[in-house]
Amino acid sequence: MTHKNPQTREWQTLSSDHHLAPFSDFKQLKEKGPRIITHAKGVYLWDSEGNQILDGMAGLWCVAIGYGRDELAEAASKQMRELPYYNLFFQTAHPPVLELSKAIADIAPEGMNHVFFTGSGSEGNDTMLRMVRHYWAIKGQPNKKTIISRVNGYHGSTVAGASLGGMTYMHEQGDLPIPGIVHIPQPYWFAEGGDMSPEEFGIWAANQLEEKILELGVDNVGAFIAEPIQGAGGVIVPPDSYWPRIKEILAKYDILFVADEVICGFGRTGEWFGSDFYDLKPDMMTIAKGLTSGYIPMGGLIVRDEVVAVLNEGGDFNHGFTYSGHPVAAAVALENIRIMREEKIIQRAHEKAAPYLQKRLRELSDHPLVGEVRGVGLLGAIELVKDKATRARYEGRGVGMICRQFCFDNGLIMRAVGDTMIIAPPLVISEAEIDELVAKARKCLDLTLSVLEG
Repeated sequence: MTHKNPQTREWQTLSSDHHLAPFSDFKQLKEKGPRIITHAKGVYLWDSEGNQILDGMAGLWCVAIGYGRDELAEAASKQMRELPYYNLFFQTAHPPVLELSKAIADIAPEGMNHVFFTGSGSEGNDTMLRMVRHYWAIKGQPNKKTIISRVNGYHGSTVAGASLGGMTYMHEQGDLPIPGIVHIPQPYWFAEGGDMSPEEFGIWAANQLEEKILELGVDNVGAFIAEPIQGAGGVIVPPDSYWPRIKEILAKYDILFVADEVICGFGRTGEWFGSDFYDLKPDMMTIAKGLTSGYIPMGGLIVRDEVVAVLNEGGDFNHGFTYSGHPVAAAVALENIRIMREEKIIQRAHEKAAPYLQKRLRELSDHPLVGEVRGVGLLGAIELVKDKATRARYEGRGVGMICRQFCFDNGLIMRAVGDTMIIAPPLVISEAEIDELVAKARKCLDLTLSVLEG
């Protein structure tokens, strides 16, 4: 590849010589070199070659309020000058983390008023696993250790996070999952619903939870963890029948429910949380990403009052991180939430951007390559198929990756999950920018089809 900017090659050499990238084939990346992103504004990125790219993934699901908000930089700078760091160990706290805890409690579902802070969503789910087991031990039921999760769910890439997730390709590295974590089928009708209607399949998938609880014995099950909408698994929006049935099952058995809100939280569904959208009543919620709009790393676990009342009787919770509740991250998160509230960003997304995006995306259903378009709020998925009627794929062709490359080459970031193209643009995306996104997506679908037919 030739470069207009000689610095591009210099940066790629640095990458090759010194940098190990996440979720990458190191050998492959070394051969081709990464794309170098240099700056960003609003919903756009620019690479080192001067190409403007519409970021249809909001970074990694996280840049909710868009790039280039100076207020967040100023909040970080101010906090760095006042108190750049102190820890929360040894019965110590600082104002930013306390104010942030209150701000999160104000927007969280009713009865969820306590937050344990981490550096990421993965750490949040590690915390959850330990807290669930600690909770049941305090209650005199130490056998309630097992966590039920879902196939193809994503809960991070630490040892516990990757185990909780149901990604087979992750389990194959590192002898995962660890003991005490089991998985049930996912509510992915398009790929796995067979001859069932979406409604029938939703009930069937939900019933797998009850069957697994009974198989393991309720005295051995500590919690069920699930994303309201599976993000990294392919923006899997469950059938309408799924969550009502899950709620019935959860009400029946003595286990905790954990909503992983790392992707759905902070406005992605058009509500503050995915749990608001589906009227769920979790005992714990994992958060990250949109909490700071990705401007600085931060995650956490929001915990229901009744759970905290038990934890209060349990002595030391021997868990935490050097950067739990980092004051600079807390200051940025506070400013991010303030902007979201004062500028009514989620309300505006709910009323304008989300309906418009869903309407425009569904126009792609007429494309010969598209088997289904689905989405909620500012989340969307496009299923690429060979046969619309049977939902059959182009086996072994790597269609998603072909399409992703065309997107990259034509100024759009869409992510490929197998043969599913997914988007999650910043919440502040305008109607004109949505038009641009959909036009570029259609162009890339056309180019992909021409390769397949070529």
